[in-house]
Amino acid sequence: MKYMNPGVLITLLLIGNLSATAQFNNKRNPEKTLSFQSVTLTKPPFFKSRGFQKAIAVPLLFTAAGLYSLTDNDLLNKYEVHEERQEWMPKFHHRADDYLQYTPIVAVYGLNAFGIKGKNDFGNRTALLVKSELLVGVLTYSLKRITAVPRPDTSQPTSFPSGHTAQAFAAATFMSKEYGHKSIWYSIGAYTVATGIGTMRMMNNRHWVSDVLVGAGIGIFSTNIVYLTHQYKWGKKKSAGQTLIVPSYDGQTGMVSVVHRFR
Repeated sequence: MKYMNPGVLITLLLIGNLSATAQFNNKRNPEKTLSFQSVTLTKPPFFKSRGFQKAIAVPLLFTAAGLYSLTDNDLLNKYEVHEERQEWMPKFHHRADDYLQYTPIVAVYGLNAFGIKGKNDFGNRTALLVKSELLVGVLTYSLKRITAVPRPDTSQPTSFPSGHTAQAFAAATFMSKEYGHKSIWYSIGAYTVATGIGTMRMMNNRHWVSDVLVGAGIGIFSTNIVYLTHQYKWGKKKSAGQTLIVPSYDGQTGMVSVVHRFR
């Protein structure tokens, strides 16, 4: 599987067009004019921004794979995967996934406690985590109620998507965002744990492979979107942007260009 790199902060590259132009004509000499040009680099619509596209790229791949497993195919079929589980480990049962899903979160606060600082301070880090957890919960449990897919073991209509997997991948993305810039091994470790959680959900016969893949997509998506939209009001201030004013004169025409770049 291609390494997912949510740990690197997403940079919004905002490109705009000419927003306003005003010209003042010289009544005595119409050949000589003075013009004022204002150029503003404005934000594109959020859903068309490069940051948003990066935030949903990997989740879409996971979701597409999960939906593909629902189809009648020979490559990735949820019933065939379940049959393999029943054949090789019919009696497997372990509750480690109930606890390990939170490991990346504990690791983040533990590393900070030992003086290894992450990307954000305590206030912003906690706010990001809380919002990610809320979004994961809303998306996961809403889909469970809407789809009502029976679990493979008990047939309870709460199988799709996997809440444990969504939680694990949201936590892994959280750790990658906070420490991925320091070392790629923080991200690798977090996502290895999350992958293990998803695998155990199938080994425990609690979920289909489709539940796990879509759950992973939801977890990554939730944390990515929260980090993309967070305003950093707890101790950090976002830059208002930069404005550049450039006057020019070619002997006949005077011009002042104003370029503003948003942060």
